[in-house]
Amino acid sequence: MNRSSRIEQVVALAGGVGGAKLAAGLQAALPPGALTVIVNTGDDFEHWGLTICPDLDTVMYNLAGVHNPETGWGRADETFAVLEAMSLLGGEDWFRLGDRDLAVHLRRTEWLRQGLSLTEVTERLRRSFGIPSTILPMSDDPVRTLVHTDEGDLPFQHYFVRRRCEPMVIDLSFVGADQARMTEPVRAALERADLVVLCPSNPYLSLDPILSVPGLRRRLQQLPAPKVAVSPIVGGRALKGPAAKLMQELGQMISPLTVADHFSDLLDGFVLDRQDAVLERSLDMPVLVTDTIMTDLASRRALATALLDFGAGLLASPSYSPSSLDSSPSAQ
Repeated sequence: MNRSSRIEQVVALAGGVGGAKLAAGLQAALPPGALTVIVNTGDDFEHWGLTICPDLDTVMYNLAGVHNPETGWGRADETFAVLEAMSLLGGEDWFRLGDRDLAVHLRRTEWLRQGLSLTEVTERLRRSFGIPSTILPMSDDPVRTLVHTDEGDLPFQHYFVRRRCEPMVIDLSFVGADQARMTEPVRAALERADLVVLCPSNPYLSLDPILSVPGLRRRLQQLPAPKVAVSPIVGGRALKGPAAKLMQELGQMISPLTVADHFSDLLDGFVLDRQDAVLERSLDMPVLVTDTIMTDLASRRALATALLDFGAGLLASPSYSPSSLDSSPSAQ
């Protein structure tokens, strides 16, 4: 029997395309209802009077199989009639909202204005798309990633989309994080988890906002379930997004070792791509070396299956003990 059969409930922390890809692989490799994805909402913003949740939607579209396969985000076979009409009216058109995508934002905003929480709204959308996995925002309270650059402070989407990551990053902050609360569904999902996966998302822009929610990092440290991260850096470069550029500008080495060190207070295991196999000896934790580049659903599922087997092996190992508590302020 495959060892991964011992893993019954998996929690994935995700944001962006890399996280969404692995989440889709995990969903394909697990029985229905076995996966919960806790998603970054630091990217959320208001646009055209609507609440836009880019990472939640990217994860949702990938799990529903309706994402644009060329970009990894947005909807397949999308049209842009509203965007074109808005542009003719002099409206902002730097953020490309498609027509099908727009329907989701309209519905979400309507429900939020009726008093539903973001968790409740996300659950309604999940059911509408027939997704068998659970999708949870990291908090129902607003946390907004602010990028401090050489051109001044930029809200995340203005840095990422409008300015195409061109300004040099000096620092990051997560506005509202100190007031954010962990929701009961997030807490319950962590309690049930047999394995926690830090997806190959941007460590600074996608995973750090999740971990900024008070109590969440400490709760992860206390869990008996193994915590495993998949490196988003392969062969000295980021497969998607500005992770490598950020590392360089923040004075960090562009390497999987930097990612492992960044989350060292959490991790019980780490996943390297075969291109970086030589780095295994430099990591002071169990390591899985496998193919991590996900080009289609088959490769996503293959990585997920290897990851589940790795996690089950950690859990079954006589020498396994969860990552120790870190008393440093960053662990709070």
